[in-house]
Amino acid sequence: MTWLALGLALFLGIHLTRAMAPRWRNAQIARLGDKGWKGIYTLVSLIGFGLILWGYSQARLHPMVLWAPIRGMNHAAALLVLVAMVLMAAAYVPRNHFKAKLQHPMTLSVKVWALAHLLANNTLADVMLFGSFLVWSILVFRAARRRPAPTTAAPTLAGTAATVAAGFALWAFFAFWAHAAWLGISPMG
Repeated sequence: MTWLALGLALFLGIHLTRAMAPRWRNAQIARLGDKGWKGIYTLVSLIGFGLILWGYSQARLHPMVLWAPIRGMNHAAALLVLVAMVLMAAAYVPRNHFKAKLQHPMTLSVKVWALAHLLANNTLADVMLFGSFLVWSILVFRAARRRPAPTTAAPTLAGTAATVAAGFALWAFFAFWAHAAWLGISPMG
């Protein structure tokens, strides 16, 4: 659990600097330059992500179960992850209504994804991992909403339809193949 906790602290900590410590972040950019800051940001992110993967995989070998599985939560999680994938697509597909209305669909995507996984999982490592991402997304979303809204091109029906299609495709890719192939867990049973 130590490696998981350290990885989460590094990965999410560096990703919180804009929201929670903007003056410190700006001072580092001024001191190191934009490329220097991005290099350190990337290095810390990669080390943190690697430690998250390592720590979580080690914690899964000897899981500390916190409660009995709740019937039906896997199905609820699958539906919520579908919503999360549409929101993730909305962050990248141009001219969609989700991004125009929500402004920060990627952060909302992480929030819904983390909540879904908290509902479907029951170990200490799951609570650490997904709970940390949920708290991170809440803090970042709150900070982002305090900044001026980003300007986006006018949404179109075609952009929104493409967003939904991309979200469904991404969800199907993970639900029916990648989650089991990469993580050894089949969310669809």
